[in-house]
Amino acid sequence: MKEKTRRKLRSVLSVLAILGPGIITVNAGNDAGGIATYSSVGANYGYKMLWGLLIITLGLSVVQEMNARMAVVTGKGLSDLIREKFGVKWAFFAMTVLLIANFGLVMGDFAGVAMSLGLFHVSKFISVPIAAVLIWALVTKGSYSKVEKVFLAFTFVFFGYIISAFQAKPDWSNVFRSMVHPTFELNKGYILTLIGLIGTTITPYMQFYLQSTVVDKHLSLRDYKYEKLDVYFGAIWGNAIAFFIIVCTAATLYKSHITFTTADQAAKALAPIAGEYASALFGIGLLGAALLACAIIPLSTAYAICEAFGFESGVDNDFREAPFFFGIYTFMIAASAALVLIPGIPLIKLAVVTQQIAGILSPVILIFMIILVNDKRIMGKYVNTKAQNIVSIATVAFIVVLSAVLVVSPFFE
Repeated sequence: MKEKTRRKLRSVLSVLAILGPGIITVNAGNDAGGIATYSSVGANYGYKMLWGLLIITLGLSVVQEMNARMAVVTGKGLSDLIREKFGVKWAFFAMTVLLIANFGLVMGDFAGVAMSLGLFHVSKFISVPIAAVLIWALVTKGSYSKVEKVFLAFTFVFFGYIISAFQAKPDWSNVFRSMVHPTFELNKGYILTLIGLIGTTITPYMQFYLQSTVVDKHLSLRDYKYEKLDVYFGAIWGNAIAFFIIVCTAATLYKSHITFTTADQAAKALAPIAGEYASALFGIGLLGAALLACAIIPLSTAYAICEAFGFESGVDNDFREAPFFFGIYTFMIAASAALVLIPGIPLIKLAVVTQQIAGILSPVILIFMIILVNDKRIMGKYVNTKAQNIVSIATVAFIVVLSAVLVVSPFFE
């Protein structure tokens, strides 16, 4: 009996040891720009876009599983496979797409650090440099296993949004009705917001980061069924947080006709309606989300660029072994944090625009992925099933159609 219990315990511990990349990746997507986007969705459109979140969750689950499967089958990161399959020119194009989207996102997240601690009267000239140094030291001085544990700990701050949503006392029957009855408005504001919702949920950097960290963690086909669980749970959990943020702001700010442009303004606006406690939890959640993303997005960029051009990469290395990897990571953090400190820079506009750019650029990366995961020379018997191809292609088509509608909509106004 004792031996049987020990085996069960070992099995549980083995599963827990594998969990991490999927959960961390999706929660990093709930960054400062993401929280601002979700808050804006709820405050401006109430529950009308919740149906879209359901579709996005399905698409995200399939896309992230493709990343995990490519990682355990090939032992290579996404940019590595893009270079091998499509050549250096296409790899350079993909890295340019990633760098444009990621740099703006990191700036937006350092702005999120400044805004969240500003709620507690801490100057950005104190909060941003300290955050930048701590995040830099965490990755450059630690091992992958230690860094992953810290990243997982950050995900617990998102519970604050669940509590805030219940404190807002929403009309749950209306919430669930909106999830199954789609509402679509053919105007620029609605479409841009929907693209932003997609852009913060299925972002280019998430695909590169997930695949690279599964490889960095040395997971193999033997671990695949557990990593698949990690990916699916991460997608559901991450989008559940988005759901509660939308519900919270819809039940309070939309109902009271309160508008805002930043996540910290949303937190302040909650205080007189849902209480100081809900407002503080919202602000703490914003801080945790921004810090997590400030570490993950530069890491994703460093992994992707180094893999694409054959440089040594990985958190378990040091500066001497992987100078380009840590150099890119350091540059992303230092440059974006420094720009955030420039007086008068339009941080909010930048954060929103980069979310929209990420949404429009996502199909580029997803098309690469669909081609790669269906190549039998790369994946063998682990190529996509018909169902997986239908969902992944439909996800790309959905984003492309929205982007096309956005381009032509001004001509019909």
